[in-house]
Amino acid sequence: MFEGMENLNLFPTTAADIVVNLFTALLCGLFISWLYRHTYRGPGFSVSFVNSIVLLAMITSIVIMVIGNSLARAFGLVGAMSIIRFRTAIKETRDIVYVFFGLAVGLAAGVGYHKLAILGTTFIGLILYLLSKYEVAGTARKEYLLQFFYSTNGNEAPSYLPILKKHCRRQKVINVKSMEADDTLELSFYVRLKDEKKSSRFMRDLNQAPGVGNINLFFDEEQV
Repeated sequence: MFEGMENLNLFPTTAADIVVNLFTALLCGLFISWLYRHTYRGPGFSVSFVNSIVLLAMITSIVIMVIGNSLARAFGLVGAMSIIRFRTAIKETRDIVYVFFGLAVGLAAGVGYHKLAILGTTFIGLILYLLSKYEVAGTARKEYLLQFFYSTNGNEAPSYLPILKKHCRRQKVINVKSMEADDTLELSFYVRLKDEKKSSRFMRDLNQAPGVGNINLFFDEEQV
């Protein structure tokens, strides 16, 4: 049934076609990597991941040109690629979107759909930019994880409570741990600041409170 399929090629490519396909994939990949740089909000920005998006688009276009319309070559490529094990964990959900974005652009460029690759990259890129900038369908919750040591020193009223009420719209105790030192506690809160621009002032006021020390304020991404 599949006799002669290895010689079937409905997309004959010239050297000029190959160059145009690769150049289209390159331009779209560069735009995607630029977009990723300007919309990334998580920790640990990876330059190698950004460069990989560009290469992924170009390599995918080459793979599609190799396969063409040959079913035999497609099965052969699947078998060859099955020996590769990808063990790098992708931490950000949005990173997966960009990986598939690069793959899709490479597919379109590889089959010669240059208008689809360029217009699709532009339109989807615009949507990603707007979603990132205006946080459409996102949550306005921007909670921080606050941790500090507090020594009671015989005081009945905690000195940090007035400062939390002054700077925080909401505060929630999530952990209280007794330390080896007498009357010393390690406290953990989820806090939502009234004004995020005054986070440094909040830290300074809290540090000046009697008995408070070793203050850490983290942005908790699980709450976003």
